[in-house]
Amino acid sequence: MFKKMLFISVPIITIMILVLIAYPGSSSGESNFVSTTKIENFTLVDLYGNNQSLKDYNDEKAIVVIFIATRCPVSNAYNTRMVELYNKYHDKNIAILGINSNKTEDIDECKTHSEEHGFKFPVLKDEKNVIADMFEASYTPEAYVLNSKTLEILYHGRIDDSREESNVEVADLSNALDEIIGGEKISVAKTKAFGCTIKRI
Repeated sequence: MFKKMLFISVPIITIMILVLIAYPGSSSGESNFVSTTKIENFTLVDLYGNNQSLKDYNDEKAIVVIFIATRCPVSNAYNTRMVELYNKYHDKNIAILGINSNKTEDIDECKTHSEEHGFKFPVLKDEKNVIADMFEASYTPEAYVLNSKTLEILYHGRIDDSREESNVEVADLSNALDEIIGGEKISVAKTKAFGCTIKRI
């Protein structure tokens, strides 16, 4: 009887071990892993009714996409920094696009917010969070840098390492853009984004 049970148990245990290796349980820490490595071209309407497509920017060195919000205090803490990013890079062949995917923030609210904070970069409304889902974006703000021709994701994560501008020690997004402009490989291509969760439908 014992031998029979052992004969049955050994293959079952072996299968369980293989399953655990193949499908490990998630840790208690929140994952920010994104499986997408390349984005398909898309078209969204900006706050003034104009169609904007990624392919419109394929002559640039890179395309920066930042998921933003009107009501998120973390995203709003970055408003000035996003304006500064545009001012620093728009003459260096870097396109910057903001995308609002929150179902709770309509296009009129987004337009007022954009104008009040002096956003010179286009802000696009993702009405049904289709584009947020494509990027697998979770937070506002959350930044992606795309190869302008292949639309591969070159950098994904935070803008920098602190909500409080005075406490910033590492300007991750800016560092990545400087390396692209300098023809260098991005040294840190992935960081942990943080902020408010995108309010999906």
